[in-house]
Amino acid sequence: MALDYFISTDKGLLNVDAIQQFIVNSYWANGRTVEEVKQTIDHSYCFGIYTLQNEQIGFARVVTDYMYFGYFMDIIIFERFQEQGFGKILVGAMLEDKTIKKLKTLALKTKDAHSLYERFGFNKIGDSKLWMSIDRQILK
Repeated sequence: MALDYFISTDKGLLNVDAIQQFIVNSYWANGRTVEEVKQTIDHSYCFGIYTLQNEQIGFARVVTDYMYFGYFMDIIIFERFQEQGFGKILVGAMLEDKTIKKLKTLALKTKDAHSLYERFGFNKIGDSKLWMSIDRQILK
């Protein structure tokens, strides 16, 4: 990969308009308004991936209780940066983040990216075609 990048959890760096424009036509966030995107960001633990010139490459958020559970949502790479490995980099960084690492259960829903998440240890849940999880909790 020729492009240098950095990852940040600083919500102030996020390009909310670009995020909304990307996801508004997605299968999972169809019709989501800018105000709704702002609210989801306000209530989530967010990640942005950026060029060294601060251009946003991608975005992801986790809805979490910061102790036991985290739900990965809105994981996107903007079109001009796709097919360059940034999705793998972003998900890998999320899983290595100290806040996320301590969570016992991680979950997500995907219609078309199962192979991406499986390489990071997510498994399909039951017969669901969408739900995947990593469960670190040891039940006695």
